[in-house]
Amino acid sequence: MSGRPLDGVTVVSLEQAVAAPFATRQLADLGARVIKVERPGAGDFARAYDETVHGLSSYFVWLNRSKESLTLDLKAPAGREILTELLSGADVFVQNLAPGATARLGLAADDLTERFPRLVVCEISGFGADGPWADRKAYDLLVQAETGLMSLTGTPDTMAKVGISVADIAAGMYAYSGVLAALLQRTTSGRAPVVRVSLFEALAEWMGAPMYYTEHSGRSPRRVGSEHATISPYGPYATAGGDQLVVAVQNDREWARFCVNVLADPSVADDPRFARNSARVAHRAELNALLAARLAVLAADEAADLLDAAGIANARLRSTAEFLDHPVLAGRNRWRDVGTPGGNVRALLPPADLTGIAPRMDAVPAVGEHTDTILRLLGRDPGDIEKLRADGVV
Repeated sequence: MSGRPLDGVTVVSLEQAVAAPFATRQLADLGARVIKVERPGAGDFARAYDETVHGLSSYFVWLNRSKESLTLDLKAPAGREILTELLSGADVFVQNLAPGATARLGLAADDLTERFPRLVVCEISGFGADGPWADRKAYDLLVQAETGLMSLTGTPDTMAKVGISVADIAAGMYAYSGVLAALLQRTTSGRAPVVRVSLFEALAEWMGAPMYYTEHSGRSPRRVGSEHATISPYGPYATAGGDQLVVAVQNDREWARFCVNVLADPSVADDPRFARNSARVAHRAELNALLAARLAVLAADEAADLLDAAGIANARLRSTAEFLDHPVLAGRNRWRDVGTPGGNVRALLPPADLTGIAPRMDAVPAVGEHTDTILRLLGRDPGDIEKLRADGVV
């Protein structure tokens, strides 16, 4: 087994909530040492979003494995001094604090890169580091609203948010890839560029297809519930036993095969209402009635076999509980045990498999669990540490 790609890389993170912790957890997956700086006492407020996983929140357990927790009061000079010591030997600094918070602490990106030219500084903001909304707070739901994503999601009568923190996740992914790119740049130039990511611009990128559709058609894609706004048939249909299959016809060749093999009526393929995808979208209600009538008399397995034989992509409409027992995850051995302060949990391996390299899957830390160890490595003796704790610095 070869070493992990980021073995030897040290990441210091002033992180909270979702976006930055997601970025740094993925760096930890690749072997980086991630020192998570938390507030003394409660720590990252995301720890208490809920208490469902051995007393910790589901978000926190997902996002914070394989990290070391150091508590610091950064309003105290001694706390800022410790952080500066850490940064002097770190490779990456990630932060997603409130607008202006790091600048007030003397930790603005440009100042840090001037002092530590090899340090990759990654800042995650709501609406950008500058511009008219630089000082506005941003949370996932707000960004889903501002980008127009919610206008696309839901039923014709009711908008809905995406069921996961998609803006945070998008920003975390771009922060992660941006840090990797900056580390690569550093190897050739000796200096690291600053990485700046905003939740708004990350999700704006993901709005590319509806953006172009709206700009060049003059109309927004319609909300069609669990169907696809611009492709049909592409959505769930009930089968005889009550299970639902999602049918995904992607082009006119597949549609012709669907008519022959599933509908058992080749003539439907040539019906002007259904002959092209744009026509099928325009006549969605009639098409859905036709498909619903056919699939309602077929058991789910029988319908899936017909779809598979025709080369039509399909899926079972599963609940989250059913997803946990998904045969692909079990069959590909994707689950691992990870420790938490309250006990072990199952965790999925990272999606990117690197040949011959096992990702880190270490425990989720308790608040301040590694404070003493980190301070000792910085040269603090037990008396120093005790004074810092008595003064509320750690």
